[in-house]
Amino acid sequence: MAAQELKVPAVGESITEVQIGDWLVPEGKSANQDEPLVAIETDKVTVELTAPVAGTVTKVLKKKGDSARVGEVIGYLEAGAKSAQPAAKPAQKNSDAAPSPTAAPSLAAAPVSAAAKGSDTRVMPAAARALAQAGLAASDVQATGPGGRLLKEDVQRTLETRNSAPAARTNAAPAASSGGAREEEVVPMTPLRRRIAERLVEAQNTAALLTTFNEIDMTNVMALRKQHQDAFVARHGVKLGFMSFFVKAAIDALKLVPQVNAELRDGAIVFKNYYDVGVAVGGGKGLVVPILRNAERLSFAEIEKTIAELATRAQSGKLTLEELQGGTFTISNGGIYGSLLSTPIVNPPQSGILGLHAIQDRPVALEGQVVIRPMMYVALTYDHRLVDGREAVTFLKRIKDCLENPARMLVEV
Repeated sequence: MAAQELKVPAVGESITEVQIGDWLVPEGKSANQDEPLVAIETDKVTVELTAPVAGTVTKVLKKKGDSARVGEVIGYLEAGAKSAQPAAKPAQKNSDAAPSPTAAPSLAAAPVSAAAKGSDTRVMPAAARALAQAGLAASDVQATGPGGRLLKEDVQRTLETRNSAPAARTNAAPAASSGGAREEEVVPMTPLRRRIAERLVEAQNTAALLTTFNEIDMTNVMALRKQHQDAFVARHGVKLGFMSFFVKAAIDALKLVPQVNAELRDGAIVFKNYYDVGVAVGGGKGLVVPILRNAERLSFAEIEKTIAELATRAQSGKLTLEELQGGTFTISNGGIYGSLLSTPIVNPPQSGILGLHAIQDRPVALEGQVVIRPMMYVALTYDHRLVDGREAVTFLKRIKDCLENPARMLVEV
C-alpha cells in the first residue's frame, strides 16, 4: 500500500497558514491509529494531527517551526507497518537482585510512543516540547494527567527528581569561572505570541486608551466565601473563588454603563444586550482569553466550574477557536502573579477591560479610625472614543459597591 499523505487540517475559517510544532511521533517511528503524530500551532489554539491508520512515519517534510498552508502535505505515513506497541521483553529472573552499576540504563534510550505506555496515554504538546528539550523519552516519565495524559508538569517533576541528588553519584568538577563564553538562544515566536503582539500594537494604535483606578475592601467577600465555602464545595464540587464575584459585579456594572460593553463598528456604536465575558488565563504558550458565553445567565457555581475547565484545557492547549472568539468584555487577574497595580490593554474591538490585582492588608480610615483591611486595587482601561471619564468612574464605583456589599448582587439593587 502506498504511503499516505499527512496534510495540515482545516483549523478555522480565517486561518490559512499554521506553524508546525513538535513531531510527537518522529520520522522512522510507528504509531497506532488515531495516535497524535504532530502538533499544529495557530495564533489561537494548538491542534493535533492524528494517524489515520496504524503505520510508520516514513518522511517528515516540515520540521518544528516551519510554516505550512492548510491542506499542504507535511509528511508521509506508511500504512500497515510494524505496530507502535513494542514486544514485551521476557521477565528477568532473580528480579530481586541488585542491578550492576555498569548496567544502569542510559537516559538516551530510544523514546516510545504514547501508545506504548498504555492505550489511554497521550503526550500533550507542551509535554512533548519539554521531553525534547530535556532529552528524555516518554517512557522515562510517569503520566499523571486526566485519562493517563502525559503533562508538562510530569516532565518537570521528573527533572526535579533527577536533579535533586547530583552529588551523590559523582564528584563533579568545580564550575567554570564566570569568564567563560556567554550563550544566546534564538527561539522563533510562536503564532500565538505573534498574534498577541499584533493585537496589543493594534489596540495602542487604533483606540484612545485611558485607565482609571479604584480600590476595594475585600473584607465582606472574604467573609462570605469562608462562611459558605464548605457547603459550596460539597454541593457543587468546586471551590467558590473570587472570580465569580467579579464576573457578577462586572455584569451588573455593564448593565449600568452599557458603553463599556459596546464596540465601534463602521463609524457607529454597537450596543450589546448580552454579556460574553472573557477571562484571561495563563496557557501553555502564553496568555489566552476564553469566553464565558451569556455570563449573565450563569450561577456562581456555573461560572467557577466553567473557568476551572477552561483553565485546565488552556494549560494543555485544548481550547477551540470558538471558545476564544467574540467576547464583549474582559477580566484579567494579575493579582494571582503578585501584581499590585497595572494598566491592562483593551482587546479590540472590545471597549473595556477590568484588571484585578493582589489583595494586601493595608491601613485604611474607617469611621474615624485607622484599621487594617484586605484591600485590592482595580483598574479599568477603556476606549475613550466610546466611554467618557464619568462613565468609567461610575463603572468602577459600581464594581466597588458590589464587592463591598456582595448581597446586593443577589437582590439586584
